[in-house]
Amino acid sequence: MPLLEGIIIFGAALSGGMINSVAGGGTLVTFPTLVWLGMTATNANATSTVALWPGALSSMWGYRQQMQQSEARYFVLIIPSLIGGLIGAVLLKRTPPPTFAALVPFLILFATLLFMAQEPIQRYFRKEASHPASASLRWMISAALFQFLVAVYGGYFGAGIGILMLAALGLLGLTNIHQMNGLKNLFGMTINVVASVYFVISGLVHWPEAIVMAAGAIIGGYGMAGLAQRLGQRFVRRTVIVIGFAMTISLLLKE
Repeated sequence: MPLLEGIIIFGAALSGGMINSVAGGGTLVTFPTLVWLGMTATNANATSTVALWPGALSSMWGYRQQMQQSEARYFVLIIPSLIGGLIGAVLLKRTPPPTFAALVPFLILFATLLFMAQEPIQRYFRKEASHPASASLRWMISAALFQFLVAVYGGYFGAGIGILMLAALGLLGLTNIHQMNGLKNLFGMTINVVASVYFVISGLVHWPEAIVMAAGAIIGGYGMAGLAQRLGQRFVRRTVIVIGFAMTISLLLKE
């Protein structure tokens, strides 16, 4: 890997880790960077997934106390997360690279629009969570089915799954955002780990880039979290949205 390419990949992962520490959406920086550097969209997606999942592990550990206070029934969502994540990864492997490359700009656009709608979505489901029916078996089944679909999308592409998972947890009646974030990170890590294992076995991962990106993401998530917080969540969110739209347009023009 050329030195300049390594610096660019490290910088993108550094930014992605910093963004994830306060707002989420770092994938909208890391994945398109690999594509722009010439990696196929399928390999870029697999490489980015493998490189970034340790960040979800560290985030989950940070919310461990909140998760310990969660009812056991919420952890049932690990099952659809595992199954859906694997199905999504298999679908990616079986999608012809030209087809996936053609879908990428629209997937990034969808993730960006979802990112923009994060706060209204969270407000809506926090409101729904106060409804008495939210604790019923019907809502539990609905949340499990919804989580399964989120996991399939997560295994296939992944950007924006955190926002969708918060919606699923809202269906179950959770209103504590810290508890919701902890469970979201657990389920997200489950999706990414099972997808990563499949990607590794399938030989889709470019290891030099994955290692450099993992180092950048870890440093960005920990070492630059203070800078991201000083910049403010609103500034970071706006930056992610601009990057998302810019990447969508640039990839469409590249085709």
